[in-house]
Amino acid sequence: MGKEMMSWTVSDAVDYKGSPADKSKTGGWVPAALILGIEIVERLSTMGIAVNLVTYLGGTMHLPSSTSANIVTDFMGTSFLLCLLGGFLADSFLGRYKTIVIFALIQTLGTGMLTLAVSLPQLRPPLCHRHDVNCQPAKGSQMGILYMALYLIALGTGGLKSSVSGFGTDQFDEKDDKEKAQMAYFFNRFFFFISIGTLTAVTVLVYIQDEVGRSWAYGVCSVSMLIAILIFLLGTRRYRYKKSSGSPIVHIFQVIFAAIRKRKMDLPYDVGMLYETTNSEATRIQHTQEFRVLDKAAIVAEGDFEDQYGSCSAPNPWKLSTVTRVEEVKMMARLLPIWATTIIFWTTYAQMITFSVEQASTMERSIGNFQIPAGSLTVFFVAAILITLAVYDRIIMPLWKKWKGKPGFSSLQKISIGLVLSIIGMAAAALAEKKRLTVAKSVGRHSSSTNLPISVFFLIPQFFLVGAGEAFIYTGQLDFFITQSPKGMKTMSTGLFLTTLSLGFFISSFLVSVIKKVTGGNGTDEGWLADNINNGRLDLFYWLLAVLGVINFVIYLICATWYKPRKAKSAIQMENPHTKNAAEEKC
Repeated sequence: MGKEMMSWTVSDAVDYKGSPADKSKTGGWVPAALILGIEIVERLSTMGIAVNLVTYLGGTMHLPSSTSANIVTDFMGTSFLLCLLGGFLADSFLGRYKTIVIFALIQTLGTGMLTLAVSLPQLRPPLCHRHDVNCQPAKGSQMGILYMALYLIALGTGGLKSSVSGFGTDQFDEKDDKEKAQMAYFFNRFFFFISIGTLTAVTVLVYIQDEVGRSWAYGVCSVSMLIAILIFLLGTRRYRYKKSSGSPIVHIFQVIFAAIRKRKMDLPYDVGMLYETTNSEATRIQHTQEFRVLDKAAIVAEGDFEDQYGSCSAPNPWKLSTVTRVEEVKMMARLLPIWATTIIFWTTYAQMITFSVEQASTMERSIGNFQIPAGSLTVFFVAAILITLAVYDRIIMPLWKKWKGKPGFSSLQKISIGLVLSIIGMAAAALAEKKRLTVAKSVGRHSSSTNLPISVFFLIPQFFLVGAGEAFIYTGQLDFFITQSPKGMKTMSTGLFLTTLSLGFFISSFLVSVIKKVTGGNGTDEGWLADNINNGRLDLFYWLLAVLGVINFVIYLICATWYKPRKAKSAIQMENPHTKNAAEEKC
């Protein structure tokens, strides 16, 4: 009877009533598709707002180019950074289902507020040309409402991104071969539909913003998310829910705190004397010699097994950690050099949705009678991603397998290709900008004309190169952080990956502020990043990013050479399997 029960239930999942999840009634493709709808709308909203926000800030709110760019990059950076908060709340308190519902409602509230912010005349300055002498920028109160709306959207995005993909995979049983294959198929379709959401955002939604009205476009985002939430709630009875073992962030701090408490203690000569449990032997991780200072968290000390009344109890995790838990933290620490050297790519990426869109807004964008919205140039990002993935899957992988006997590039090789493409992309951007500035100077450097006699298609190489680079580095990073992290910290490692995007955007804001201060303010010279980019030297800023990319790539190669991938099977039996019993006897 027990075996029959296991055959139609999922051992580590429950239904909405808390009973063991019945395979025939829960999980599978239908619930996963309902979850996928939330992510599609999230991409539609976030990217549709981000890629065209810089034109609204400059054209309607009359802000300088550098300020507009920083607002966009800070918004995107915060969105990805808040993924850590969303993941923490989901793992520790709310669970993925409640986290998705709550943060989807928050994002809906944010897009609704943004709709009002762009609709009401009193929430924007009087109409004028942004480069006129008497043109007044938006007031603090007007910007305050806009900021509140944007950061509500950022909060909603962070919470959703941290849980949607995980809750989707929860609908498949990894121990069932058929469902495991379906889960792999789900991941492929997940990335595909994200791209479709982004493609719709940078084409249809941006067109609505420019030609129909931003209030209509943002209203579509709000209504779409409400519909997606209702559809998501319809699947409540069909979902599988998995209990969390706690936040990996808390586990990491427990190890660090325990190691600090015991920093003056000497490590034993025999690693078998370090604390380890005797159960779940197959999940143990082999002790390593790196970061030995963390091993002190596993030293058994007086009182580690005593509760507040002096009785024997389970060890306090803030005082004593197992060797396996310590090794998990070490594994995460070993990822940090690779993590740090991938941040610069996203700094480069940030220019594609800020200054590159600003460039496009000054260039000839007509095809017959149709005017291409400046923000829609980012469609070449999506095209580059889809084309690159198709070429890699259908051409590169088979050839690589014949030549090297391996099914494609390793994750570190993919990351290196992405970094190289971003460097070339910045060089192409600098050359295109030099050409654009030459044209601007020939027709009048301070001209207020918005359309210079130069085709916007000169910008295609930079969009395509950085977009192709994203296809490699995104998949490479995701594969690297998931496969090289401990099993219990997959969510944490995904969050760590997303923080590279966040920090890339923040570093972009920092660089823009520094360059603006260092190169500007000398008489009539407005510096590299002038309020009117026709008066600046954006090409030099792009060259700076290319040089920083080269330096970063050299450091990355050193880190990648140092990094030794862990074997998939790293669990072994400790030298002294009775460590826990001995420690408890001391209590």
